[in-house]
Amino acid sequence: MFFKLLKEALKVKQVRSKILFTIFIILVFRVGTSITVPGVNAKSLEALSGLSFLNMLSLVSGNAMKNFSVFALGVSPYITASIVVQLLQMDILPKFVEWGKQGEVGRRKLNQATRYIALVLAFVQSVGITAGFNTLSGAKLLTTDLTPQVFITIGIILTAGSMIVTWLGEQITDKGYGNGVSMIIFAGIVASIPEMIHSIYVDYFVNVPSSRLNSSIIFVAILVVAVLLIIYFTTYVQQAEYKIPIQYTKLAQGAPSSSYLPLKVNPAGVIPVIFASSITAAPAAIFQFVSAMGYNASWVRTAQSLLATTTISGIFTYALLIILFTFFYTFVQINPEKTAENLQKSGAYIHGVRPGKGTEEFMSKLLRRLATVGSLFLGVISIMPIVAKDVFGLSEAVAFGGTSLLIIISTGIEGIKQLEGYLLKRKYVGFMNTTE
Repeated sequence: MFFKLLKEALKVKQVRSKILFTIFIILVFRVGTSITVPGVNAKSLEALSGLSFLNMLSLVSGNAMKNFSVFALGVSPYITASIVVQLLQMDILPKFVEWGKQGEVGRRKLNQATRYIALVLAFVQSVGITAGFNTLSGAKLLTTDLTPQVFITIGIILTAGSMIVTWLGEQITDKGYGNGVSMIIFAGIVASIPEMIHSIYVDYFVNVPSSRLNSSIIFVAILVVAVLLIIYFTTYVQQAEYKIPIQYTKLAQGAPSSSYLPLKVNPAGVIPVIFASSITAAPAAIFQFVSAMGYNASWVRTAQSLLATTTISGIFTYALLIILFTFFYTFVQINPEKTAENLQKSGAYIHGVRPGKGTEEFMSKLLRRLATVGSLFLGVISIMPIVAKDVFGLSEAVAFGGTSLLIIISTGIEGIKQLEGYLLKRKYVGFMNTTE
């Protein structure tokens, strides 16, 4: 079905251009991830491969962090900045609240503010991570003398790289397919799959005695089955919808007397997982650096434990952040007040619910229930491989497999739906043109 859809899409010039443009931007990003920052020994990061925050940073950056490339920060600062801006719109900063109500003009102002905040966050994060990794790695990360000028230079390079990656993501959103931020992360994860498979092969087939080979084969087979089940379950939930019956009071000629309002069972999609990953990664690196510098206060150790996915408290914190961001982003995506207002303006109402305030309260209650289901789903899928790694002693490559699968599947589904919608629109326009 997918290949048939792709074949149909490639026949349309405009669709083909969008696909090729997206592929081109992803190739540019992948080239950038292989360019190491000057004056850096990226191989020294291999000594830190067991640290959970490095793997988390690598995931959010589209696997650009492992090479400490010019795109090492990826879209992480922009994601954090967008969270800050969205929070400030919740009756915290009046100017942002006002912009949020100004439509397209306000959206442009908010986007500009997000970029400025991301610029500051990127510089602070780049200097902190560089200093932290240089202190933590066995072989020093920096091959030059440790001077303020060196840290500032690297900070500028990484900040510029992050802004370029953010711009590339915006280009995909505007001129290509899918959400640009998700596509950048999606490309990095897909590119790392061969390395992940090779790591599992080495751990369970090469570095094991012949007497344990049969058990390794059985274990890998179980692992493959588990991955397939997670893919099926994730795909099913991500496409599941809750249909709200709607009736119309003002009927246009030929309009149906009733319809339904579809809401996803997981309205927030995969964005909460990306948010949680981005929020936990940078502070974890900073606290690790503070600890390595000799400041080993109890609150620093507590903060490290809360942000490390190798501890029970860290796993709980990660799951809690996913749940909180799911509730937050669900109400960002679907505003109950605006939904009730739009239904009333179009002469529609939910069966058995009073228009206006009654509809708003009904939608709020329903969204809380859907967000509960979605948050538990995202939390369980994300932490299940992390728990399995710690319990069964699996390789580090498996730890963030759940998070990676969520991003891959969700981004793939959204891209396919967008492609189907565009092709349907083209057919509809073509039909209308032929009848004129």
